[in-house]
Amino acid sequence: MTASSSRAVLVADAQQDELAFAVERTASARAIAGNSIEHFPDSPAALDAIIALISGARGWVHFENYIIRDDRTGRRVAEALMERAGAGVRVRVLYDALGSVGTGYRFWRALRRSGAEVRAFHPILSGHPFDIFVRDHRKVVVADGARAMVGGLCIGNEWAGDPATGREAWRDTMLRVCGPAAAALDRAFAEVWQAAGPAIAPEELAADPAECGGCAVRVVGGVPFEGRIYRTTQVIAAAARERLWITDAYLVPPAPLYAALLDAAKSGVDVRLLVPGATDLRALQRFTRVGYRELLHAGVRVFEWLGPMIHAKTLVADRRWARVGSSNLNVSSLLANYELDLIADDTTTADQLAAQFRRDLQESREIVLQPRRLRLPPRLVGAAPEAPKAHAPAISAPEAPRALSSASARRSSACASRSAASARATAPA
Repeated sequence: MTASSSRAVLVADAQQDELAFAVERTASARAIAGNSIEHFPDSPAALDAIIALISGARGWVHFENYIIRDDRTGRRVAEALMERAGAGVRVRVLYDALGSVGTGYRFWRALRRSGAEVRAFHPILSGHPFDIFVRDHRKVVVADGARAMVGGLCIGNEWAGDPATGREAWRDTMLRVCGPAAAALDRAFAEVWQAAGPAIAPEELAADPAECGGCAVRVVGGVPFEGRIYRTTQVIAAAARERLWITDAYLVPPAPLYAALLDAAKSGVDVRLLVPGATDLRALQRFTRVGYRELLHAGVRVFEWLGPMIHAKTLVADRRWARVGSSNLNVSSLLANYELDLIADDTTTADQLAAQFRRDLQESREIVLQPRRLRLPPRLVGAAPEAPKAHAPAISAPEAPRALSSASARRSSACASRSAASARATAPA
């Protein structure tokens, strides 16, 4: 290696370190090394993995979700929780009172009778009327402080689907985490649990799990009015050089974040947004579509999912940053709710999310501007889905980012090899 190339690598490493420091500061989350990460882009498979995680718990299960329904899927998860509680495992269930408003008392009573401790976050009928605007939107389950799943999946038949009746499952994304980051997710659960009642005993949060892999991740516990994911997304968008691909279920970004997407596209970054074509919240979709014209003029590519609903909340920037969690890029998620996201500084995870993004585009239509006569403004129309490419590489040539620095390449290689070994050793129970 020549002296000039050595200096270039040092400069690249220094820039990455500065970006990592900026992400750490805005997210209020340090990097936690020694984890393996498994990506679940299929909701029914993710539900199976959640139940397997619960069933394998030996000390405690901490379960938190915005929506827990009293339907076939909800009862299936509840049965796994009740079985563990009956076996002497400490089971705690935290649900949001507004998100789970349709779930009746009998469902919660059955959980309590099995020995589980159940709490509602911000009951609707309370002496604090403004609590209605602050919700617990997190989705996480932790077993023994050593293994966890986190992402955007709620507990209901929408996510499970029903092949017998032809009901398609919603497309969502979860990550399974093994290692020290699971203990950090456990502590994040304990903070909101305490907001809804007495605190968890400190010894139950003292787990010190062994390393499972080589991935460094940040656990970002979003709390009202701090905007951690909001500010972190702005930093990553400003630093992206090659691509910024975002999937979001309810995309109505605040003006500064919206401007960050426009600025990135105008500077030549490949900015793509994937949002639902069919949604359970039509009013929010209308607000999303209002911004299409300006986004397209700036060079952002916008896609609408053609399936029943895409509920995932993911971001991938270059071949470095990957985010999966509960935060939607809208005001309520970014500023008012309790949210929980995981950010991986890892090439392997970023490549996995990018590959899934490409697969999703094959089931989506791109929104484009169609010129019209008589000086009328262009019309928004939906183009055909992107055709799949046979034997396409993980990173296609036109989209290939700049070469990784030597430090980044070493980090990715270690994470890939150790995570693969960990995945083989920690198969679902």
